[in-house]
Amino acid sequence: MIRAYKFLIRPTVGQAQALAEMLRDHCSLYNGALQERRDAYRHVSKTSVTYGQQSAQLKEIRSFDPECQGRWSFSSQQATLRRLDKAFAGFFRRVKSGERPGYPRFRGVGRFDTVDFPKDGDGCRWDSTPHDPVTRVRFQGVGHVKVNRHRPVAGKVKTVSVKREGRRWFVVLTVEQTTPEPLPKTGSMVGVDMGIANFLADSNDGFVPNPRHGRKAGAKLEAAQQALSRCKRGGNRRRKAVQRVADLHRKVRRRRLDHAHKTALDLIRAHDVIAHENLTIRTMVRTPAPKPDPDRPGAFLPNGASAKAGLNRSISDAGWGVFLTILHAKAESAGREVIAVDPRNTSRTCPHCGHVAKENRPTQEAFHCVACDHEAHADTVGAINVLRAGLVRRDARKG
Repeated sequence: MIRAYKFLIRPTVGQAQALAEMLRDHCSLYNGALQERRDAYRHVSKTSVTYGQQSAQLKEIRSFDPECQGRWSFSSQQATLRRLDKAFAGFFRRVKSGERPGYPRFRGVGRFDTVDFPKDGDGCRWDSTPHDPVTRVRFQGVGHVKVNRHRPVAGKVKTVSVKREGRRWFVVLTVEQTTPEPLPKTGSMVGVDMGIANFLADSNDGFVPNPRHGRKAGAKLEAAQQALSRCKRGGNRRRKAVQRVADLHRKVRRRRLDHAHKTALDLIRAHDVIAHENLTIRTMVRTPAPKPDPDRPGAFLPNGASAKAGLNRSISDAGWGVFLTILHAKAESAGREVIAVDPRNTSRTCPHCGHVAKENRPTQEAFHCVACDHEAHADTVGAINVLRAGLVRRDARKG
């Protein structure tokens, strides 16, 4: 089993400068490789340049520019070229499937924030001074950097990455571990229904309120972004304003992650089987298509885009995708079973008689079956139906 660890590192002023130069030079390598692929396809009879061809040029690039490219790890530069190759692979996959392609773009220095080292010991070394009480990680061209290791690392370190987030630096480890001992069985099964009014409702009449971290920080973010818009580009005031906006966004993201981790952990500890809706969040937050007015050329009919934008913000603020990713990861470690089911009609189906109708849900919260007069909270009804569908799918899979 593969797990990831993320630790804050505390570089000195010189080490922070060296880390920034490493990101800058890897960004330059990424953009140069992208330019080569573009030029080859446009000007040399639509020729495609592969990762292998660009990797073979690294030795010559390093000898030509020893001050910038030659002092960094060869393996980390190969990882940067692989990142570009994955971007092109995703582009061609989307073209073939008919999706919006999204051609790989050039990266600005401020938007290139990660350097990967594919193997511990090749250009980097985790816990480089094992006899020192302070944990350190060593990067080629930077030196031994202090690490704020807030928990032990269990397993064999496979890859190491250095990441910049604003003014902070982090090291990210991927570690190979043996499968841990599963948690004791509880005999409990639960279905969960994700929502906006409540973050989560379960089939046992339980509710987890939606913290709405983004909305709570909305006033401060709006003021910070307005202050940023008034700053002149290239000035110190603008640099500080950018940092202020980034710090506020980072605080919201960390609070959202903390809530997702705690909610997922409570579910994992209390239940053996957890069923949830298989939500396609990318489709749910899609902007509605414009409706041309047939009577007025160049004009458009109302399409509810304003109301949909508010709903999209609420969905993104809830962080359903992050929560479900964390839930599946924790379930794998704890030996729990998580089942994703089709969400269609889960809140319109009566759990007593099975009648399905749009009229069964007269309001956002109320459920009133028009066939048998059963009344309940709509989210609880959805969670019950999700659990039943999950158990049916589980039995079919075992059978």
